[in-house]
Amino acid sequence: MAADRTQAINALLVQAEEAHGVYEATDLGGVYDQDWPRWYAEYAVEHGIDAVVGHAITTDELAAFLATSNAEFQRTERKPAEPWAGYTARRIAAEL
Repeated sequence: MAADRTQAINALLVQAEEAHGVYEATDLGGVYDQDWPRWYAEYAVEHGIDAVVGHAITTDELAAFLATSNAEFQRTERKPAEPWAGYTARRIAAEL
């Protein structure tokens, strides 16, 4: 069941990534969104991440977690073999 939850979180993060790319291109005119963790968190909360993890998660809590996870992912000398969404999905399933 944990694998199913991780896969569902991964799919939601990939959807958020795709939607955010459109948002950056259209609404921000191609400018990098420095506040992307909050945008992803709002998207994930609006699209039911709390049902996937089995409890309520606030946008603030998830945004902070996404920012931390990204920083850790970027600072790892040997990058994980999986993409960021998979790495973060595993962490969310285990830690949130």
